Order: sequence, then structure tokens, then C-alpha cells
Amino acid sequence: MLEEGGALGYICADRWMKNRYGGPLRALVARGFHLKYYVDMVDTDAFESEVSAYPAITVITREKPGPTRLAHRPQIDRKTLLDLATAMRAERVSAGTGVTEIVKAVNGSEPWILHSFDQLALVRRLEKLYPTLEQAHCKVGIGVATGADKAYIGPFEELDVEPGCKLPLVTTKDIKSGKVEWQGLAVVNPFDEDGPLVDLATHPRLADYFEKRRESILKRNCAQKNPKSWYRTIDRITPQLALTPKLLIPDIKGEASVVYEDGRLYPHHNLYYITSQQWDLRALQAVLQSGIAKLFVAIYSTQMRGGYLRYQAQYLRRIRIPRWSDVPETMRKRLSEAALAGNREACNQATFELFALTDGEKAAIG
Repeated sequence: MLEEGGALGYICADRWMKNRYGGPLRALVARGFHLKYYVDMVDTDAFESEVSAYPAITVITREKPGPTRLAHRPQIDRKTLLDLATAMRAERVSAGTGVTEIVKAVNGSEPWILHSFDQLALVRRLEKLYPTLEQAHCKVGIGVATGADKAYIGPFEELDVEPGCKLPLVTTKDIKSGKVEWQGLAVVNPFDEDGPLVDLATHPRLADYFEKRRESILKRNCAQKNPKSWYRTIDRITPQLALTPKLLIPDIKGEASVVYEDGRLYPHHNLYYITSQQWDLRALQAVLQSGIAKLFVAIYSTQMRGGYLRYQAQYLRRIRIPRWSDVPETMRKRLSEAALAGNREACNQATFELFALTDGEKAAIG
């Protein structure tokens, strides 16, 4: 709707600037607009009440793309903000004003990286040299969403269904200590091993179980859209996943929390999981516990209150690692031993050596 030379300034949560769902809007800006000003408000008390997601002040204009002027985390007082507005609009950027300028901040639908440029330079170097997790034959997924956890989840021994219709479940509470300590919950599985839903006529206990909970199960959108499969979980359950060794990663954390699970439990939807047929999972655990993994997530993820990051699949898939065949035998052993010992510093040291980081790049990671 902007006319030539028109400007749109707004205050909005910053998530769309990096998340997948913001891609089409970022692409629109890249095609015909100029990201002129950006003020990052992470860790500032921008509102009278506390919020979990931080806003950003953004000015986009209908004009030829050019440099973007940035400011980060200003003090929230009248004088500071008036001075900042003046410095932003000045003919030239002056030192000591808190304003910086970058070119090519916008690149198609790619996430906008408008901070930590020393870290960004390292990320770009690693992206040129190494494949992504999935290109290195590691699968990233998320646990099962049921849409009605009270109906589908309960103590394993108390779920009155056929033995093949329930799976032991691992949740974030089971891995708080950094290792799996199963609390005994299970999820009801309405699928057979080949994929389709089981026939309730041949599973009387499961049919009776669902019938008693029909009202809450039918409230879900997926049940209303597909009345014939009203008792399915939102996500299809693949029993083989429970038997597969995997790494478990909770969504919101300050540091990467990567827990090894030896192939007994099915992950809940608030856990992401990684499996691999090539990488040794203990060695991979060390890499993902290191500052390298946090670096990629921090660059591409939005930051929550308290410095927490979102360890979601879309960000985990951006992490770069060598192919397992390119990791020397001595390094494989070092990585595995560091993970088994739970020694984060040893994980860092081995991983930094694996990626041949310079002292400056180590400093950029912190």
C-alpha cells in the first residue's frame, strides 16, 4: 500500500524476522522495499508488564534498497530515544551514538541476521565447508502431538488397552537431570506397525478406552475434519522410533541440553529428537552440546526472556557438522568420551578442534 517514498514504521515481535513462517514477508520486502531502520529491543523493558517475546522497531520504505541503520537494546528513557532517533536520521553515522550501518541486510526469504556480526562470519564460513545435520545423514524430528494429552497419556501400567497399543513415553520431566529417568508415563498408540489406524472392532479394550474419552477427543480439529479417523493422534506414531537410539533436545533452553536415549521410549511433542545411521550418537551428542551448536541456534533463533533460545527443528537443521567418514578415529573417541563424562568443556575443546577454529573464532563464540 506504500506509495513511492512512503514509509511504514511499526513495533512488532521480532519472531517473523527469522522464523520459517516469516519467509514470504521477508521475500516481499526484498523484492521492492528498503529495510531502512531497525532497533532491537531484546532484554529491554519495553512494556509495563513482562513479556516472553521481545519486540523490534522496524521502518520499511518503498524505495531502492540500501544500507540498513541498526541500534541495539537502547535505554528506555525520553532523552536516549530522542538522541537515537536523531542519530538514526543523520546524514552520516557517527561513532558513540549506538547506531551502526550494514549493507545487504535483506536477502530474499532468508532470515534477517542483524546482530553478532563476528559470529555471523563464523557461521557463514562453516556453512561453506560442512553439510547440514540432515545432509550428514542425521534425521531431525519432533515427538508426538496428541491434541488431547489427558486422554492419550497416562501411567503405563494403568492404561487399559491391548499391550501393543501403548508405548512408554519420554517427556521433558524425564530428562531434567541431563539423563533419562523415566517417570512411567505412556502414550496410547492407535496405529499398527505398518502405518494405518487399527480397527477398533478387533481391539475391544482400545475401543472401550476411546469410547470413555470420546467427548474430549472429538473436540480436536483433526477429529472434526476426519470423523472416520476421530481417534487418531495429530501426529502418526511410528513404534519403531521408540526402539531407535536417539538424542533428545527440549525446545526452550539457555544452553543446548542434549540427552542420549538408548531406544526404549517414544518422545513427547515438546521434545525434538535426532537419529543417525552413520554418526555415533555419543560423538554427535558432544558436538551438539558444544558452543558450535548453540552458535547456529542463536544466530537463527529468536531470543526469549532470560536469554533462552528456541531449539526447534527448523534451527537444529541449520547446524553444520562434518560427515562421519571425515572424522578421524582419535577425534571420534575424544568426542564420545567427553559426552559420556558429561564434560561440556571437553565437548567444546574437541569440537573446536574438529572444526579447526581460530582463537578469534573461539572468542566470537565466547
